Amino acid sequence: MKTKLKTLLLVGTRPNLMKIAPLMKAMEEKGGFEPILVHSGQHYDQNMSQVFFEQLQIPKPDYHLGVGSGKHGEQIAKTLIHFEEVVVKLIPRLIVVVGDVNSTVAGALVGTRYGIKVAHVEAGLRSFNWEMPEEQNRVLTDRLSDFLFTHSPEAEINLLNEGIDSQKIFFVGNIMIDSLVRFRAQARERSTILKRLQLTPGSYSLLTLHRPSNVDTKEGLEKIIRLLRMVQERIKIIYPIHPRTQKSLDKFGLSYYLKDLSNLVLIEPIGYLDFLSLTEKAKLVMTDSGGIQEETTYLNIPCLTLREETERPITVLKGTNTIVGTDEDRILAEIENILNGNPKRGIIPELWDGKTSERIINILLEKFD
Repeated sequence: MKTKLKTLLLVGTRPNLMKIAPLMKAMEEKGGFEPILVHSGQHYDQNMSQVFFEQLQIPKPDYHLGVGSGKHGEQIAKTLIHFEEVVVKLIPRLIVVVGDVNSTVAGALVGTRYGIKVAHVEAGLRSFNWEMPEEQNRVLTDRLSDFLFTHSPEAEINLLNEGIDSQKIFFVGNIMIDSLVRFRAQARERSTILKRLQLTPGSYSLLTLHRPSNVDTKEGLEKIIRLLRMVQERIKIIYPIHPRTQKSLDKFGLSYYLKDLSNLVLIEPIGYLDFLSLTEKAKLVMTDSGGIQEETTYLNIPCLTLREETERPITVLKGTNTIVGTDEDRILAEIENILNGNPKRGIIPELWDGKTSERIINILLEKFD
């Protein structure tokens, strides 16, 4: 009887959970793995973490590192210390990290130091903005990893341009879409958020904001507030507000200015099924997130990205995403196009088919066998 491949899977934030859920399900169905889930605790409360475990049917973590919130260096340092303890105790053969958060790069570094193979799911994404902490995490993690699983052809090109050995790169598709495909029907059946918010499909826009460039300074937040004031005059905005954003609003004394907008609906962070339901029924989505650019492309919902660049250019080239920054004129012009029945349409990129996790599992079993 073959020994199962002892594998540590490290997660830290909500987007990580959407990527790890299908991978763990595929490991269970395929066999050959001994999966051990480690949660850094970067996102740790009910709305930001626990509800995602429940709705995405992810097993309770085997280890919880309790890293919590904090500065970037603090989060990485705590993850390094506590994850190393788990690695030394268990001596796995493989460590799987996903995405681009602080626990991602920390996990890759620990694995490399102990000579353990590291697999990076969602490798090769590049915004080419080195000031972004996520960009630093992406580049460093890819340099440290042994298996680089990409979701688009340009991601592979980025890795090759950086001198990564082509034998380490595997084009497998978008694992975020695996979760969307699996739970889309459940979102339609179980989510009641449109009813609770008294919304009709296509009557509202959905907003998410959490990037430091948008929410960590008073000037950035004031610009966002001015923008939202104008947008809500044209279409209702549903805004599940991120704790980071709320903290900044309170810090700078700006919370009142959002609550004063009559057509802006502020709500607490919501679970995966509710968010998927809101996204699928929205007229348009405004975001500075990465994964939402991909989900809207798959769902054929117009997406306006409130940044000056994206690490997911395929969502612009083939999908429904438009990069608008925070320029009021650009954003309002795009919204008018959408409201007038001229939204950007796209196609679903290659291998965004709900089977990415299966491809990853098959490759890992073949390589370790």
